Amino acid sequence: MENFKVPTMAEMTARGEKPEILFWVGCAGSFDDRAKKVTKALAKLLHHAGMRFAVLGTEESCTGDPAKRAGNEFLFQMQAMNNITVLNGYEVTKIVTGCPHCFNTLKNEYPQLGGSYEVLHHSQLLQQLLDSGRLKVEGGAYRGKKVTFHDPCYLGRANDVYEAPRRVIMRLDSLMTEMKRSKANGLCCGAGGAQMFKEPEKGDKDINMERAEEALALKPESIAVACPFCMTMLSDGVKLNNMEGEVKVKDIAEMIAEAMDL
Repeated sequence: MENFKVPTMAEMTARGEKPEILFWVGCAGSFDDRAKKVTKALAKLLHHAGMRFAVLGTEESCTGDPAKRAGNEFLFQMQAMNNITVLNGYEVTKIVTGCPHCFNTLKNEYPQLGGSYEVLHHSQLLQQLLDSGRLKVEGGAYRGKKVTFHDPCYLGRANDVYEAPRRVIMRLDSLMTEMKRSKANGLCCGAGGAQMFKEPEKGDKDINMERAEEALALKPESIAVACPFCMTMLSDGVKLNNMEGEVKVKDIAEMIAEAMDL
């Protein structure tokens, strides 16, 4: 980061300190150039809120979600056990992540392997920080702008988190418009179940095109997302509709950071 340094758990532990929360960056947030911007936005927000947080750095590896969804349970358990050993070694109790796939795996599947933590998606933590006043948004770049939100499958249907991201968006004073298929009836962007890493099967239309067209039909100025996979799929859908100049796909953390001019 330009103005502050995000410590690793190893550095904090060496100083005899413990963070309020561990920021689980995830593979996309670490390596994908677009998702890195979301990582930086969330780090800026946590820093601005005065939260003591840390990352694992090079000690963090993939949660194993793609391997599990693709059917390789053995590889999933190997990756999970390595991560659990590291997390338990640092006595981590609370984790935040911007990826619903990491969120779901850490929250619901790691406990079976000995890794029990309080896990929050970044939309939930941002809502808490906004409600408590540790983050304050007054107008900003999205005031009066039409925004629609796409529900990530592993955040919504898998974990019943629908209101947190919407309450965060409402703080922007934007005009929130729901797609016909939203919340429990939301349409997948097409990336879940490890589909992100393979070509789609033959059909009449790619699912991300279907979802992007549904969002674009509302004529929004921004499509809000809360998942790096959804970000990629919907961005591609917007580009294929030749609308990338008019409609921006943004993560809710980026939107809050922009509104606060961070």
